[in-house]
Formats: sequence, C-alpha cells, structure tokens
Amino acid sequence: MMFVRPPRGEGSAPACTSTYDRAARASAAVVIGEYSTSFGWATRLLHEPVRTHVRSIYALVRVADELVDDARQPWSRERRSLLLDGLQEETHRAMGSGGSANLVVHAFALTAKEFGIGRDLVDPFFDSMRADLSVQVHDPESLSGYLYGSAEVVGLMCLRVFVDGDQDRYDALTPGARALGAAFQKVNFLRDLHDDQELLGRTYFPGVDLTTFTDRERDLLLADIDADLAAAAAVIPLLPPSSRCAVHAAHGLFAELSRRLHRTPAAEIARRRVRVPDVVKARIVAQSLAATR
Repeated sequence: MMFVRPPRGEGSAPACTSTYDRAARASAAVVIGEYSTSFGWATRLLHEPVRTHVRSIYALVRVADELVDDARQPWSRERRSLLLDGLQEETHRAMGSGGSANLVVHAFALTAKEFGIGRDLVDPFFDSMRADLSVQVHDPESLSGYLYGSAEVVGLMCLRVFVDGDQDRYDALTPGARALGAAFQKVNFLRDLHDDQELLGRTYFPGVDLTTFTDRERDLLLADIDADLAAAAAVIPLLPPSSRCAVHAAHGLFAELSRRLHRTPAAEIARRRVRVPDVVKARIVAQSLAATR
C-alpha cells in the first residue's frame, strides 16, 4: 500500500527506564505489525509518545482476541477460557506491581500506570472476550454490553493517552470516543457476517439471519452506524494534535466502508467481506493529513 509520511516534529518515544521496558514496547509493535495492517498504518499518524502507548494498548487487546478466536490453534473452549483468565489475572498483577514476565502485558502495564487506565476499563474488555466463548446469539442488552467491553472501553483507554491527564477534556470527549468505538465494531460485524455465523457460530446483530439478510436490514444497521460516525466526527476537531490526524483517518476509513456497504446488496454482504482498496486508503490518509494540519 502507498504510505503517506506523517508530519515531522512529532516528538519522541516514551523514555524507558530499562532495556526490558524497551523490549516490551518493541514486542507490542511487532504484534500490531503482524495482525493489523490498517491499524498499523493508522498508528503511524500518531505523534510519539502517543503512538507507542496506543500500540501497547492494542497489543494486549489483540492477544486476548487471538486466544478466543484463532481457529488454527487446537485449543478447546475450556482451554481458551483458562488462557484468557490467566491473561486477565496477569494484567491485574502487572497493573498493581508495574511489571510482568509477559512482554505484552508489561508494555500495557507501563501505559496503564502512566495514564490512569484502571480495572474499570480493563475488566469490561475481558468480560466481552469471555462472552465470545459462551454467547452465540446476542439480544439487544447483551449486544450493548458486548460493544461497550469489546470496543468502547478500548477507545476510552486510548483517549486516556490522547488527553494526557486532562480530566475535563476526557469527560467531554468520552461520548464521541465511545461512539467511534461502537461504529468500528458494528461495521466489522456487518463485514464479517458470513464468517461470524458460518465459521464461529455467532450472531451479534439480534434477529439478523445470514440466510435471509435483506437490504432493509442492511440499511437499518447502517443508519445506526452512520449516527455513531456522525457523533464521533463532531468531536475529532477537539482532540489534541498528537492524535487528531490518526483518528480522522481511521474515521474516514470506516466512513468509506459504510458507503461501500450501502452500495453492496445484502445477499453479497452475506457472502463476502467488503474491503477498501489500498489506493483509496492512501487517499483517505492524505486527505486527513491535509484536513488536520
């Protein structure tokens, strides 16, 4: 993919008190590079030290998600549950002590300590990951809880980093951060409708059946997503410059996905994953750089 270079003068990586801290943060960057191409380029638009901290958050999120969903692992559901429990317990210990033998957890704990990320955000995330091992069909209430834990709190963790301790700004931006996280997750549910129901046996959208999915159902889901995207767009200009361009670009990418989903027949969405071509991603990045200068 074409890469548009972010602006210069973006600061430096967070100071590390030890080689171990540096290795932990580097391991988080490796995890992001292996699993998330779109997210990987989006983080490049973040200024340092924000970029390193956000990677440290998302690396833990990615590991937990893989423990639950990686179909290539021979783990039983019970084994996945035990591994997830162990990761959560280790994260708790590291947040309390400031260190872990697990490099990804250690990197996360460094960021959590610096920016006041607590169990009030961490535990709902693990609860949602655990729900993927036990809940196959969501109702409106369980979906709301799942969206909060799987996506909205991750946005709030990042927001803690973005505002760098400014509680008033955090409180003002919280609704927009939650809306953006929810929109991202719901777009992915719609894109992954086939794999979620056919391969994983999960139905996230209540009442939506892969075999009878209609254009009207698609439009109702997208109307809800577009309302979340609009709420998020309203607060992006209020973000600090260190994160504004990256969030603007990520929002632009998912807005483009929404437009493409609107144009795609429901029957086709039920068969394949709708994507944004690399050249369009590059254009969105360039537009975000221009819009947030």
